[in-house]
Amino acid sequence: MTKTLKIDEKDVGQRLDKYINGLFSDFSRNFIQNLIENGQILVNNKKVKTGERLKLGDNVSVDFVPPKPLEAKPQMIDFTIVYEDSDLLVIDKPQGLVVHPCQTTKEGTLVNGLLEKVKDLSGINGVLRPGIVHRLDKNTSGLMLVAKNDFTHNALAEMIAKKEVKRKYYALLDGVVWDNEGKIETYLARDKKDRKKYAVSSDGKLAISLYKVVKRFATATLVEFSLVTGRTHQIRVHSAYIGHPVIGDDVYGKADKKLKGQLLHSHSLEFIHPRTKKEMSFTSLLPDYFENYISTLKPYEV
Repeated sequence: MTKTLKIDEKDVGQRLDKYINGLFSDFSRNFIQNLIENGQILVNNKKVKTGERLKLGDNVSVDFVPPKPLEAKPQMIDFTIVYEDSDLLVIDKPQGLVVHPCQTTKEGTLVNGLLEKVKDLSGINGVLRPGIVHRLDKNTSGLMLVAKNDFTHNALAEMIAKKEVKRKYYALLDGVVWDNEGKIETYLARDKKDRKKYAVSSDGKLAISLYKVVKRFATATLVEFSLVTGRTHQIRVHSAYIGHPVIGDDVYGKADKKLKGQLLHSHSLEFIHPRTKKEMSFTSLLPDYFENYISTLKPYEV
């Protein structure tokens, strides 16, 4: 596909990636940014940065072969439904399960499993993300909210934005964390050297994590995190930022041969039900592999 676009007054000042994403909304922002970085989207026949601000009269050329449209189909996928009513579900996602289809994982996701097990799901996030209000990373396990209709989806999304949904995570961090509790407040943005990663950056979005030490070991610390904001990879980046990456995190720390991914678990979820207004509270025990790893650690000695 080759297309040339001329920038008029209404588009002046827009970021190039946002402008293109608005025209081709079927493709992810990350996909568009990769095209720009690969020189498949040019401004005035020149390769530019993804955040290039557009000027009046700029010629934007787009040259790429669109990927085949993805379609989420029902599949038998192993996950636990902790709670279900006519408006929402709370599910317990196992480690290793991708939440929704994408170009690199086209099937075998949580969404495929939801389509198999659940009759109705909200449609606000499109055909590839039905019901998905918030996400967990592939190798993060634990509790997630899923909406069964658009009323609930909108309400839960607004509650999350207003920080009215309380989410707590257990993370096993590398090394001994000395402060019993603390607050990590930074700005996070995509890593400029690796678009798949996030990094602390002054031009990013505000990210706030609260933490409390649960138990110290000789070489590790079990910590409970409470999210004030919910940025992508937030706990993982913040843990590495304070010098204690999540054990098993091969992106922000180092891989562990005994593990399939980071020891990070969404263990607590509290919110007010959008329709009934009842207080809802759910907890999830640590998975066996997490407990087994902890059992191998030597005790902390003062």
